[in-house]
Amino acid sequence: MPAAPSSPMPTTPFASGILDVFTRVPDPRARRGVRHRFPLILALAVAGVCAGARSFTAIAEWVHDAPATVLERVGATGPLPSESTIRRTLGRVDATVLDRLIGAWMWLRTSVVDGRRVIAVDGKTLRGAKDAAGDLTHLLAALDHTTGTVLGQDEVGAKTNEIPKLTDLLDPLDLTDVVVTADALHCQRATAEYIVVRGGHYVFTVKNNQPSLRNRLKALPWTSIPVSSSVAGRGHGRRERRTIKATEVAAGLGFPHATQVLQVRRTVTRRTRRSVEVVYVICSLPMTEADPDHVTAWIQGHWGIENRLHWVRDVVFDEDRSTVRTGAAPQVMATLRNTVISILRLAGNTNIAAAIRHHSRNPHRPVDLLQAL
Repeated sequence: MPAAPSSPMPTTPFASGILDVFTRVPDPRARRGVRHRFPLILALAVAGVCAGARSFTAIAEWVHDAPATVLERVGATGPLPSESTIRRTLGRVDATVLDRLIGAWMWLRTSVVDGRRVIAVDGKTLRGAKDAAGDLTHLLAALDHTTGTVLGQDEVGAKTNEIPKLTDLLDPLDLTDVVVTADALHCQRATAEYIVVRGGHYVFTVKNNQPSLRNRLKALPWTSIPVSSSVAGRGHGRRERRTIKATEVAAGLGFPHATQVLQVRRTVTRRTRRSVEVVYVICSLPMTEADPDHVTAWIQGHWGIENRLHWVRDVVFDEDRSTVRTGAAPQVMATLRNTVISILRLAGNTNIAAAIRHHSRNPHRPVDLLQAL
């Protein structure tokens, strides 16, 4: 049985603003010859990404185009860091530490859903970022359902996969009474035990990677279980109906701590063609603590990590075509994008593309955002 981590997410040190968090990130450079403060480089990088910069070159261009009055507000006086300085410095950052410090700050600014904090975990491959061996960078992220802010991110090494990395990603977080949602890949006995031992709860999709479990779920007496909810919709030339049934399983399921099972049946009709997809979901919370409507909302909310994070990074920041690939640079650039998406959402923006355009039109606006949070 996995043990609880020794270093939970810090709380009190991050009551200050995001600019103060940058001062806590270790400077990867030797002290001798340093001309530009490391927190300043981080602040300028985030401001540049907030203005739409998609690369280290674009960040440097934003810095050198910004008026002196803007740069002075974040402490930039005298010579400005060049593109090579920004690229070399950020490429040597301990990306894991950077992610965890920013995630700790975000944690204090997120909220709960119906009395619980709900976190979605999912991975994304950076398709343009290949290392010397030709391996692509793959990152696993944790997203807060309510705010759409990123609470953590870890790189998945080329010789491993997401499954063991999930526990590393969640280690710094206080999982007490937290609900973790994950796709079928993470429907693993060890992962379920880890989350529950940490005081949390899980909602897992079950697919064919767990054939025995899926067969047991499929064999439940669904015909005698009433429909919990049914939703119909139209759009893009199709009709869709989603029906949900739920039941509690006291024993015999054979999966750690699973007490509630949902059957989600999705029927899609396009003209005369109809397709039916049946998905099973297991939850460690009984119906007395989380009724089927809540669990269904968590299932739907889980896919927000695709729409509100991965899609935004691909479409707004063109991440899949980014060729940043040196050292920690791919993860650091992804962290800068995550940070900008998160702080824009904390500031009340729902359309990230529009918010980026807004901040790109006036160089003072990205600094206003950094100083307001």
